[in-house]
Amino acid sequence: MTSDHAIDGIDTAVPPSGAGCQECDAAGGWWFHLRRCARCGHVGCCDSSPAQHATGHFQETGHPLVQSFEPGEGWYWNYATNELYESGPELTPPAGHPADQPAPGPAGRVPADWARSLRQ
Repeated sequence: MTSDHAIDGIDTAVPPSGAGCQECDAAGGWWFHLRRCARCGHVGCCDSSPAQHATGHFQETGHPLVQSFEPGEGWYWNYATNELYESGPELTPPAGHPADQPAPGPAGRVPADWARSLRQ
């Protein structure tokens, strides 16, 4: 990350809220990919997912920075500025959902025609 504004609000000590999207888990839903709030650790589903809970979390809390919560990905997105950062501070592990959890996921809740439900 290149600017002081971009790193405002990151708390590297906060662990992720869970292995999947909190709201989708509570509702029995599914997600395409996961994003982790860099301030509070909330794990939500991406904008391609049917429910877009990561964006909803930003809109409700004002926490602008998320990091991909996909294994092997470390990029950040800033919802407030629509900027992508290829890297940034290392957050408290784990850095992604369990490797055996599929994407889309979670296993057993993804409909057979899931690709039709993806948002643009």
